[in-house]
Amino acid sequence: MEPLQRRMIIMLCGVFLLLGLIFAFNQFKTFMIKHFISGMGLPPATVSTMVIAAEPWQPKLTSVGNIRAFRGVDLSTEIGGLVLNVPIKSGMDVKEGDLLIKLNDASDVAQLNSLKAIADLAKVINERDKQQLAIQAISKNVFDTSKADAKSKQAQVEAQIALVAKKNLKAPFSGRVGIVSINPGQFVNPGDKLLTLQTLDPIFVDFNLPQSNAEQIQVGQEIVVTTDAFKDASFTGKITAVSPKVDANTRNIQVEAQIANPDKKVLPGMFANVNIKLGDEVKLLTLPQTAVTYNPYGSTVFIAKPTGKKDKQGNPAFEAQQVFVTTGAARGDQVSILKGLDEGATVVTSGQLKIKNGTPLIINNKVQPSNSPDPKPQE
Repeated sequence: MEPLQRRMIIMLCGVFLLLGLIFAFNQFKTFMIKHFISGMGLPPATVSTMVIAAEPWQPKLTSVGNIRAFRGVDLSTEIGGLVLNVPIKSGMDVKEGDLLIKLNDASDVAQLNSLKAIADLAKVINERDKQQLAIQAISKNVFDTSKADAKSKQAQVEAQIALVAKKNLKAPFSGRVGIVSINPGQFVNPGDKLLTLQTLDPIFVDFNLPQSNAEQIQVGQEIVVTTDAFKDASFTGKITAVSPKVDANTRNIQVEAQIANPDKKVLPGMFANVNIKLGDEVKLLTLPQTAVTYNPYGSTVFIAKPTGKKDKQGNPAFEAQQVFVTTGAARGDQVSILKGLDEGATVVTSGQLKIKNGTPLIINNKVQPSNSPDPKPQE
């Protein structure tokens, strides 16, 4: 073999040996890193927890609705005329039959007096004819004619009385008058909206519920109503009627309830929050809604499971364990747990998005998520 070939073979062997050493080193390094990481385990995660417990829970349905007057109408007159007197003021409470607006009826009253005089004369003539008929001084035909004339004249009087009455707009029921913008001397036409009259105590609440709740709705059930206008006040009442049909477009059932409004604070047209009580109070396990993770395959929570070991500070060590739960009704920040957890279990309430089964936990409960059954928005 020539010296040049021998040197070439030695060089190639050296290169292959060097490449083999580099490959072996990389494999050894990868093995050591994996061994080191597996020895370290999962990094700990800081979470907040709470012990799940049973709390009193009032089963109920919620809805939103509108306030409607017990009786409400926009008043107008059947005939036109000149306004003579307006004896009421805006926002005034009136009784049924009270005079609200009086139109000029002088000519109508004069016509009424004339018709009364004519009717009285026709009555006298009929009485005289009756006496004459008794002694057969006149025929029965003459008497019948005078009798019919007397009735006709009396009917004209009654028609004129009705016409005069139409010039006096009276309250058809007791209630509160709205804004009065009519003044004496103003001419009004038939059908013009003159003022509104609303009965405020009691008052109705109209709301809708899904058809799936039809079996739970009954006349006489107690409701509690709150409004945005009076956030610290609630009004109780009862369901008075349930619609006999379901709306074909929304599949909802219309419900009417009546509430007491002695202070007349709640006004027609207001927006209302309606709570319907269903049966007696029960006890249910509750959690903040932030503790539950909702997935297509089911709802889950993480519990802090004791490992039987201690951490560096000597405190009991915990690790995460994921469990499936069945949730029920929700109220405010809370959701009820029907299956999957036992009372007394320590549940992770925040920080669960960064943990999985077996993750060591560092528990820090200095800050807890909201867990109020009736949260109030902050101004």
